[in-house]
Amino acid sequence: MIKHVLLVFLVIHATLAKSESASKKWLTLNGRRPSVIARGGFSGLFPESSDFANQMALATSLSDVAVLCNLQLTKDGVGICQGDIRLDNTTNIAMLFEKGSKTRKVNGQDITGWFAMDFTADQLLANVSLVQNIFSRPSAFDAMLPISTVDDVRSSNPPAFWLNVQYDAFYTENKQSVTNYIQKATRLQGVNYISSPEIGFLKKIKGLVSKAKTKLVFVFLDKNATEPTTKQTYGSILGNLATIKAFASGIVVPKDYIWPVNAANYLEAPTSLVNDAHKLGLEVYASGFANDFTTSYNYSYDPSAEYLQFIDNSQFSVDGLITDFPPTASEAVGKSQPINNACLYAEQALIISHNGASGIYAGSTDLAYQQAVEDGANIIDCSVQMSKDGVAFCLDSVDVTRDTTAAASFMSLSTTIPEIQESAGIFSFDLSWSDIQTLQPQLTSPFENNGGLPRNPANKSKGKFLTLAEFLELAKVKAVTGILINIENAAYLASQKGLDIVSAVDTAFGNATFGKQSTQKVLIQSDDTSVLSKFKNVPAYTRVLYLKDEISDAPRTPVEEIKKYADAVTLPRFSIVPTVNGFTTGTTKVVNEMQAANISVYVSVLRNEFITLPFDYFSDPTIEIATYTSGIGVDGIITEYPATASRYLRNPCSSNSMSDSSYSIIPAEAGSLLQTIPEETQPPASSPTPALDVADVVDPPLPAVTKPASPPPSSPPPATSPHSNALQNIANVGLSLVAIMAFPLLSLMCN
Repeated sequence: MIKHVLLVFLVIHATLAKSESASKKWLTLNGRRPSVIARGGFSGLFPESSDFANQMALATSLSDVAVLCNLQLTKDGVGICQGDIRLDNTTNIAMLFEKGSKTRKVNGQDITGWFAMDFTADQLLANVSLVQNIFSRPSAFDAMLPISTVDDVRSSNPPAFWLNVQYDAFYTENKQSVTNYIQKATRLQGVNYISSPEIGFLKKIKGLVSKAKTKLVFVFLDKNATEPTTKQTYGSILGNLATIKAFASGIVVPKDYIWPVNAANYLEAPTSLVNDAHKLGLEVYASGFANDFTTSYNYSYDPSAEYLQFIDNSQFSVDGLITDFPPTASEAVGKSQPINNACLYAEQALIISHNGASGIYAGSTDLAYQQAVEDGANIIDCSVQMSKDGVAFCLDSVDVTRDTTAAASFMSLSTTIPEIQESAGIFSFDLSWSDIQTLQPQLTSPFENNGGLPRNPANKSKGKFLTLAEFLELAKVKAVTGILINIENAAYLASQKGLDIVSAVDTAFGNATFGKQSTQKVLIQSDDTSVLSKFKNVPAYTRVLYLKDEISDAPRTPVEEIKKYADAVTLPRFSIVPTVNGFTTGTTKVVNEMQAANISVYVSVLRNEFITLPFDYFSDPTIEIATYTSGIGVDGIITEYPATASRYLRNPCSSNSMSDSSYSIIPAEAGSLLQTIPEETQPPASSPTPALDVADVVDPPLPAVTKPASPPPSSPPPATSPHSNALQNIANVGLSLVAIMAFPLLSLMCN
């Protein structure tokens, strides 16, 4: 059953591999497109070199993908594919053979674990199952799949097969011959690539394999590690590349050999390694790619951006990418196809920023908005807040503590307002605009405390906040397609603070003449239908109802109510594609129900960080974008990383109807991956999300704007006769105790 469901899943995800465009001239050694090498198959999703991993790699990658097997030998000389010489790191062997652990010397170091060479092939294949050894990857497939032999991987018929021999010296010392095994394997089945970090092995094997059929590739390890044959460090060998040409046709290097990353996690200038190797006739393969590893901040958590840095930078291109996520590497190669008029197609979904490019700069700042425009956002957005003295400005939240340095200067103003949020905060309407101008922006990440994924520290405090008038002027100068103005808390501001946010927005629009032009779209968004009603007489405006809470269905009656107030809705991601324990469970009908009523649908909020992505999206934000746009057909996406959305939606060859595209990005089929897991081990179903109700749509009319009552003037204390200092001291002590007790309570409210 599992196998059958997997095959269905693979068919659904099968990419359209087409002939490569002849007009593309790559900067690889041979001028052809870079190869994609799947390390252990699709090991970013399934356990390394499992049957599922290999089949998925073939189904979701370029048509000429190579599958890499890290060779280990069993006690009886059978070749198996395992990345770690210690099987206890990638299998459940320790539970099955509790006394099988040994300490062996591997390249001069004592290593303790369970080694393949201590077990026969029958013992391993009949009993041991694979597990995922990287915690960010799904454990749902653990103990489901057996170890794969080299023959198993070859039987899947990969277009190219790569054997990596990491430990020839170790096996030789233990009286086993990798060389004999390789001779037999190449003679019977063929191997396209053989790689090793050991010079002695490559020299030994050179005369035993066909140069025309098999490429020999030298693998560089850490620069300070010692190569077993020459006893030189890999760093010193790097300085004499010409010697490698004598026994290999190419090299594998960790990616930071090519693009170094400094201590602050930013890219430095590239080395000359690729060009130097190409001048010597050596191919260069870069290793270490994975979508769920933390990479340089320059890539903004977009794995495609990293791949493109190595293959499409105008200076050089590596000849191959060794990756745990072959679909994303294939996608990057496909994105680099040449632009031609026959490949262009109309964009279907709007790219709407979320506080500008708030993954790059602090949200709602001038720099975040400018970056969003440069990165291809169609619509830039402003969530309007009000200062105490009535200045409308842009900021994500009325609580200024998260996105500014307000806590350092205005903690005394911290208060709890249940009508707005449960936790305590410092609210914009308690600060004057001059106060707010003293605050520095703060670039924060919603995952910083949870997953340790900070955003662009070099930009942490850059930029300045904009008034609404300044934002509108920026939008006009930049000539963006349109703007989205988000209005919240209007009723509270009117009744409790005497602030009319609707009039402030209307006045700013009038001053900027946005209501009298048709060249730029104007979207007015609110979670309050009474706010949207205030703009119903301006036909140039698109009114957007923000449905913050997740829903599972949109019945006809509440949808008809929405039509009275709005032309579009903004929905949370999980109202469209619900998930459980990191797996999508299917797709709701909400988008179809809304669009059937001629209501546009925008999905919010999309982010690049892999920890926010269900496993179905392969830790690749582009697959999520493709799922919502090409797959489900939403009318717009609201994103903190417009560049990622623009790279997909504006890629001239990403449409799978283009005949000369080399790779088509296929949306995820929600729920399919979950079906590959046995029912008894599937995560428990979550509580059902309620359907949309009329009560969720219609809000009471906005209250009148009421100025808050002024506090009564203080009167002087009555005259009293002198009394003992002891009573005063007691009172002071009492006040101090009250303050000591109150302080931790205030701290708890602020956390």
